[in-house]
Amino acid sequence: MEAPVLVEITDDIALVTLNRPESRNPLDPETQDALIATFMKLDAEAKARVAILTGAGSAFCAGGNVRRMGEAASGSTERTPAQARGYYRHGIQRLPRMFEQLEIPVIAAVNGPAMGAGCDLTCMCDLRIAGQSARFAESFVKLGIIPGDGGAWLLPRVVGFAKAAEMSLTGDALSADQALVTNGS
Repeated sequence: MEAPVLVEITDDIALVTLNRPESRNPLDPETQDALIATFMKLDAEAKARVAILTGAGSAFCAGGNVRRMGEAASGSTERTPAQARGYYRHGIQRLPRMFEQLEIPVIAAVNGPAMGAGCDLTCMCDLRIAGQSARFAESFVKLGIIPGDGGAWLLPRVVGFAKAAEMSLTGDALSADQALVTNGS
């Protein structure tokens, strides 16, 4: 299997690519670990002045790997609240904490759907640029789960409270044009 994240540095610009196009670049634990290691290394080595985050293939990021989340949750009824907090804190919540600490600016180049945690990943970046094929959805409600990656905190800061509430409560997707109109409203 190829690396879940690829990095290429050219002229002080780091291109970081989510590299699981066959499954639409999900944010599984391996990809989370690779993203954190990649960005921490870029930040520490200071070989690039900016990073661009994109997805291989036709999707930016499909969000969490729902199949693996279901497997992990199969024993969740036996999990205590403290164990559930630890599961998120030591899992997906490492990403927004890492992005917050970065010195290097990160631009999300959204080349296709950014769903659930993928949408939240774009919100963790400093800037977002979307192609016409981009779609953004806070789709957690359609799965009956919460945005455990910090999306409920991140999204209103990018699109405003009213649009964030609409996206979170309906799970409906925004096109690139719709996202442009709502950016910061």
